[in-house]
Amino acid sequence: MNIDQLISPIVPVLLPADTGTHALEVMEDSSFSELPVVSDDQYVALVQEHDILDWKSPQEALSASTLLNYRPAIAASGHPFEALRIVHQMNLSVLPVIDHELKYIGSVTKDKLLSYMTENSGIENPGGIIVLEIPPRNYTLYEIARICENEDVIILNLQVHTNETGMLEVTLKLNRSSLDAVVSSFERHKYHVKEVYGDENKKDDLTDKYNLLMNYLNM
Repeated sequence: MNIDQLISPIVPVLLPADTGTHALEVMEDSSFSELPVVSDDQYVALVQEHDILDWKSPQEALSASTLLNYRPAIAASGHPFEALRIVHQMNLSVLPVIDHELKYIGSVTKDKLLSYMTENSGIENPGGIIVLEIPPRNYTLYEIARICENEDVIILNLQVHTNETGMLEVTLKLNRSSLDAVVSSFERHKYHVKEVYGDENKKDDLTDKYNLLMNYLNM
């Protein structure tokens, strides 16, 4: 999916002739802390609320300020993953979408991108989660997928990041909640299973409660 399919119709635009005061009013009404400035369908800049608040002459036109030098954007052919990366790194609630001639196509919102990620990452599907901790040199997606496949388990989503110790944490969202067999299989293959979220956890909770009950009855 290209990012232009996620453009939101609720993001207003500003003109270079608009004053800083007007821009703040539009931001308050729309609940966005930054808004695109557009002139003759061309993307000019993205102005942010905190910059306008720091401006000493908000009664003047935006074109008279130094606020029109900030231009984060994504191409209309870009992917939502790339848009979310930009939004996260720059801490934006709105990201303008442009074509190859810098024409303003529209804007995507952080909320819309998060909704897309949730709907298309397998998070909403039933199933369990396993977190593996792996030395980077030992990481092989093929072997992880093969272990899951051998246990009749499908990987719905996989996320990888490096933790504070330099190890890779591989988070697997699986299509089954009963994870005993696949956890045992990973352990047989010398994987460190760091965390498990599924029926195995429920079973452990029931065992703990049962043991507490037996201890109480034996008092």
